[in-house]
Amino acid sequence: MRSDRMKKGIERAPHRSLFKALGLTDREIERPMIGIANSANEVIPGHLHLHQISDAVKSGIRMAGGTPMEFFTIGICDGIIMGHEGMKYSLSSRELIADSIESMAMAYPFDGLVLIPNCDKIIPGMMMAAARLNIPTILISGGPMLAGEFQGQEIDLATVFEAVGKAKAGGITLNELKEMEGCACPGVGSCAGMFTANSMNCLSEVLGLALPYNGTIPAIFADRIRLAKESGIQIMEVVKKNLLPSKILTRKAFENAIAVDMAFGGSTNTSLHLPAIAREVGIPLPLQTFNRISDRTPHLCNMSPGGPFHLQDLHRAGGIPALMAELTRKKMIHKDVMTVTGKTVGESIKGKKRLNSEVIRPLEKPYHTTGGLVALFGNLAPEGAVVKRSAVDESMLKHRGPARVFESEEEALKSILAKKIRKGEVIVIRYEGPKGGPGFREMLAPTSAIVGVGRDRDVALLTDGRFSGASRGAAIGHISPEAAEGGPIAVVRNGDMIEIDIPNKKLNLLVSDSELKRRFSQWKPPKKELKGYLKRYARLVQSAHTGATFVD
Repeated sequence: MRSDRMKKGIERAPHRSLFKALGLTDREIERPMIGIANSANEVIPGHLHLHQISDAVKSGIRMAGGTPMEFFTIGICDGIIMGHEGMKYSLSSRELIADSIESMAMAYPFDGLVLIPNCDKIIPGMMMAAARLNIPTILISGGPMLAGEFQGQEIDLATVFEAVGKAKAGGITLNELKEMEGCACPGVGSCAGMFTANSMNCLSEVLGLALPYNGTIPAIFADRIRLAKESGIQIMEVVKKNLLPSKILTRKAFENAIAVDMAFGGSTNTSLHLPAIAREVGIPLPLQTFNRISDRTPHLCNMSPGGPFHLQDLHRAGGIPALMAELTRKKMIHKDVMTVTGKTVGESIKGKKRLNSEVIRPLEKPYHTTGGLVALFGNLAPEGAVVKRSAVDESMLKHRGPARVFESEEEALKSILAKKIRKGEVIVIRYEGPKGGPGFREMLAPTSAIVGVGRDRDVALLTDGRFSGASRGAAIGHISPEAAEGGPIAVVRNGDMIEIDIPNKKLNLLVSDSELKRRFSQWKPPKKELKGYLKRYARLVQSAHTGATFVD
């Protein structure tokens, strides 16, 4: 056993003495030791209940003859830190989480790992660590939040963000906004739509690192506790069979994940996280791969924020196994990929069926004939940009308009809420990329404000920053290279015409090459006074097309 390095033999008597100080018996020390990386805290609604998940995991491990050893990671709630300086620490925390788990699992050579995340950057950070460490690992999330209800309609966090703009525009009263904020998030769990957290939790199933239904069983269901116990039992089987992440996280597994992502219309952030995880196992996953798979994969699930359905609806409709089974009807899924169940994908989804043909449409009746995400290229984004096509109004799939340039999210939001944005304009927010922000802030507030003031059908938003999975509208992010690295977005000027062509995957600044060259000869990147972790992060991080990963 891997843990024998720290517990077996006469030389390890001092080590065993320390384990006994924890209250462990000789029998517990002799058993396989399973590390549990838990991101429980009292700051994130999705993580408030993770101690309960961990207790269930521990029960499963003990039932199967192992010794659980829990440790904790940091966790940041994107919703709470949205729209202020705190958002600079969201994506950057992904690397800290991966590094901290690596540190713990190398310092203490556990025989296996159970990962317990639930929200945004914590999930990919943990999966990056699993791929890097390559020891038997299983992931069990805390599960999605139930949707809220307001005036007879299902709502979620995105509804409240959009309601801010509506209140500013006089569309709803302040009392209605107050009532809405009290019922949109009815309890624990990751926010109810197909935002980043739920996208990644669902994809953990598809990648094969989590048991079926990990992404969709609601947080408050007893099924979630049972799944946690089963995950604790199953990690012992994974250890016994030495089923390593390197045997699971293959190119075919990532292609499956992208296909399912396209089918359920996931967050644009998946185009950051999947390449970052793949990089840990030496698999390149460029944006062109996303486009290739998007072109052949229909959009089958109309999930919030683009549509009316939430994770509880997807679960009742058969969950991710049913969606994958539907995609296999036209050979859009590699069925021979291994999973932590000890079975292949094909074996795991055999016999699974759609239970609701609106929540999971049949292949012959998709919401869109191509996938939910699209990567755009052109002289404004030579290395790519990303848009959630499934959340864009049909009227905005092709658009040409004058640029309205802002140097920060706050500056843009102020103008949007003051109704200073004119019909047809293309809002450009720059110096919000991984290096330029630094920290690559999500911008749910501006996109929601555009919707709230009624401009989502005639105004586009471009940025070298990124968007929340809860964003909708013609919001194009991840523009690479970013402004801070001298990307063309750095020299866009007010009034420049910008052409957006999502069906043809193009994003162009209608300015001559000679004029761009002249502008760059006069351009200097702004200097920001940085300190602490963000200073180190800005020095190491690369543009979005790499997954915003660190330089080697």
